[in-house]
Amino acid sequence: MIRRLRRKFILINLLLVGVVLTVVFVLLVASNARRYADQSQAAMRMALSWREDENPRFEIGAPPPDYNPSDEGSRFTMVPVFVVTVEDGIVTSINDGGQVEVSRETAELAAAEALESGADHGILRVLNLRFQLETRPDGTVRVAFADQSWESSSLRTLIRNCLLVWALAMAAFFFVGLFLSSLALRPVETAWKQQRQFVADASHELKTPLTVILANTGIVLAHPSDTVAVQSKWLEYTQEEARQMKGLVEDLLFLAKSDAARQEFQAAQVDLSELVQGCLLPFEPVAFEAGVRLDAQVDPDLMLTGDEAQLRRLVRILLDNGVKYAGAEGAVSLTLTRQQDKLRLTVRNTGTPIPPEHLPHLFERFYRADAARNRAQGGYGLGLAIAKAIVEHHRGRITVSSSAESGTVFTVLLPKST
Repeated sequence: MIRRLRRKFILINLLLVGVVLTVVFVLLVASNARRYADQSQAAMRMALSWREDENPRFEIGAPPPDYNPSDEGSRFTMVPVFVVTVEDGIVTSINDGGQVEVSRETAELAAAEALESGADHGILRVLNLRFQLETRPDGTVRVAFADQSWESSSLRTLIRNCLLVWALAMAAFFFVGLFLSSLALRPVETAWKQQRQFVADASHELKTPLTVILANTGIVLAHPSDTVAVQSKWLEYTQEEARQMKGLVEDLLFLAKSDAARQEFQAAQVDLSELVQGCLLPFEPVAFEAGVRLDAQVDPDLMLTGDEAQLRRLVRILLDNGVKYAGAEGAVSLTLTRQQDKLRLTVRNTGTPIPPEHLPHLFERFYRADAARNRAQGGYGLGLAIAKAIVEHHRGRITVSSSAESGTVFTVLLPKST
C-alpha cells in the first residue's frame, strides 16, 4: 500500500510539473514565433522605404547616418530582406540592400506568386518567404520579401532547447519527488505499521478472554441438568473474563477517540493536589498487600484547567504501574510540586530497571518490556499509552527514566491554571 501511495505521489508531482513546464514552454515558443514574425514584418516595411538605388550598409565603430533606434523606418535590418519593383507585370529592379544574394529568377518567381495570391501580405510556403506589397500612385508595385528560414531555424533551436530542459527538469523532479516522497510518507508508513500492529495485538488480546468464555460456556452447556449453584464457578470465570474484555474494549475506544480528536474533554478548574490525595487512598491497601511502601509528598492548592476524570485516571495508571513493578519489599513515591509555570507530577518506583532500549517504546500500545510478567498481573499494555494521550490532551508532556540507582521515574509536566 505504501509503495503504491509513493508511486502515486511521484506520478502526480511529475504530472503537475510536466503540465506547468509544457504550458510555459508552449507560451515561450508561441511568443517567440510571434516576435520573429513581427521582426520580419518590420524589416519588410523598412525595406519598402528604401530608394531603388539605395544600398544601406553599416559603418563599423559609428552609428549609421539618420539612425534612430525607436524609429521603425530606420534603414538597417538584420533580417535578410530584398525588394522587387514590378511595373506592368514586369520586374524592373531588385534591391537586396547589399545584405543578401538573390537571383533574378528567384525574385521574378517570388514576385509572380505574391501578385497571384491577391493579398497584400502573406507567406510563400514553397520559397519559404514572407512578402508584403505596396502599390504606389503611379501603379508601380513594390514587393518586400523576408527570408523565413531564420525564423524556422531559431524556433527549431528554441524547441530543441525547451525539450532538453523539459527532459532534464522532469528527471530532476523525479529524483526530488522520490526523495521527498520517502520523507513525506515516512509518518504514514510508521502509522500504517503501528495500525497493523495495533490490530494484531488487539485481536490477540481479545482472543484469550473469548477462548475462555467459549470454554466455560461449553462446560455449562455440557451439564444442562446442573443447577446454577453447581455451575457458579464456570459462570464466575466467564463473568471475570467478560469484565476484562469490556475494560480492554473501553481502553481501545478511548485511544481511538483520542486519535480521531473526538475524545470528550470536560474542562474545569481542578484542584490537582486534592485529586492526587484522593487517588492515593485506594492504593494504600493495594500497596500493603503487595508488600510495597507507598510515600507521597503533595504541595497543597495546586490548580489547573483540565478534565478531572481523565486526570484521576492518569494518576491511577501511574500508581498502579508503580505498585506492580516495585518488587517485593519495594517502594513507590509520588510527588506533586510547582515548577515555574507548570505542575510537576512524579511517580518513582523501585524494582528491576527497564533496559534503555525499551524506554522509547513504553508509551506504545500493547508494548511490554516484560510481556510475561505484565500479562500475569492483568495488564494489556495500554495503560501508559492512555496516560500519554491524557497528558497530551492537557498540553503537557510525560517522560520516563530508569536506572538501578534511582529506579523507574515517570514525570508529568502540566500547565498550571492562570
